[in-house]
Amino acid sequence: MAEAKGRANWAHTSTVLALLANVNRDPKRTRAFRPADFNPFETRRARDGVPLVAENLAMLKRVFVDKKER
Repeated sequence: MAEAKGRANWAHTSTVLALLANVNRDPKRTRAFRPADFNPFETRRARDGVPLVAENLAMLKRVFVDKKER
C-alpha cells in the first residue's frame, strides 16, 4: 500500500516536471519530455529489467542447477 501511494505521488510529480521541462526547452535542440523520463518507478523498470532478489535467484537455481537428469 505504501508503494502504491509512492507511485501515485510520483505519477503526479513527474507530470508536473515534464510540463516544466517542456515549457523551458528549445524545440529545435531537444525532444519533448515525457512524464516517464522523470518517474523513478518507470525509468528504473525499463532500464534494469528483472531485479536480482533472493526469490528470483532461488528460482533460477531450482530450474538450472538443481534440475534432475532424466
